Amino acid sequence: MSAEIERKLTTILCADVAGYSRLMGNDEVRTLERLRRLRTLFVGLIERRRGRVVNTWGDGLIAEFPSVVEAVQAAIEAQKELLLADDGTGESERLQFRIGVNLGDVIVEGQDLYGEGVNVAARLQALAEPGGVMVSGTVYDHVRGKLAVGFDFAGPQQLHNIAEPVPAYRVTDGRAPPSAR
Repeated sequence: MSAEIERKLTTILCADVAGYSRLMGNDEVRTLERLRRLRTLFVGLIERRRGRVVNTWGDGLIAEFPSVVEAVQAAIEAQKELLLADDGTGESERLQFRIGVNLGDVIVEGQDLYGEGVNVAARLQALAEPGGVMVSGTVYDHVRGKLAVGFDFAGPQQLHNIAEPVPAYRVTDGRAPPSAR
């Protein structure tokens, strides 16, 4: 007889560094030192917004939040503060995170989270621009009008190994998206 599976609804934030392998190839030691420093800052921002880091690996992390608004606010603040804190010598050397946020049902096993809710956040993260935040339609429905940012509809996204398309939105500062500037 198998153990009962615990599930919960939570907000998942998934982040990783764009171009991390290239940066490591250029200067492993300096890139790792910078990643450690920025990750410490990122974890502090997550905790300040009542989030919890679930897991880290290489250049990525997964966190969960009891509040959708707090998760998106943490993502926005992280992008601003991480950009200011990075000491990359130029734009091509910056450690820029891509962040995806989803609200979904997950399976809880100890301190870890599994399931489609986590997978959608990870796939949205992969779609985000370096230094950007991409949220699911479910997240957008909960935060619109509650934060001083804009959202650009990215359309329904067919995410890898996710059966149904997921509506996605780019978080913006309210200005025209880069492609329209």
